[in-house]
Amino acid sequence: MPEKIPPYITEEGYQILQDELSGLWKHRRTVTEHLAAAAAEGDRSENAEYIYRKKELRQIDRRIRYLQKRLPDLQVIRNLPGDKSKVFFGATVTLKNENDTQEVFRIVGTDEISHQSKHISIQSPLASALLKKSIGDQVKITTPAGTKQYQVLNISY
Repeated sequence: MPEKIPPYITEEGYQILQDELSGLWKHRRTVTEHLAAAAAEGDRSENAEYIYRKKELRQIDRRIRYLQKRLPDLQVIRNLPGDKSKVFFGATVTLKNENDTQEVFRIVGTDEISHQSKHISIQSPLASALLKKSIGDQVKITTPAGTKQYQVLNISY
């Protein structure tokens, strides 16, 4: 049985998912119009536009179904932790790695991770190791590439 995804999400992440769902419904209407126009052209078996639009519609519907099922289950974390000197969900953490390079990560829910913005899942090995740590603490994690060590430089919410 697959592991259950934790239902935690930030307010910003929840709003992004709601906006995505709203945008998908709008986009679906456009795709449906194009699909109807392509279907009206006749032979559907060799109609590339029709085949493409059907595939696109299936992908949109799949994502809409997922979001409609997932959004009600999500628990938006609005309150800041009582002890802001430690790392908890929603924290933005500045770390120094073995090469004395600084990296900044934000610990967020699984539904809002992003490599571009350095958002990492609460379930990730790094986030799990960081939880309840304070400024100055050392963190070691084991990755497929080997062991990595970090020092916590800053915590903000």
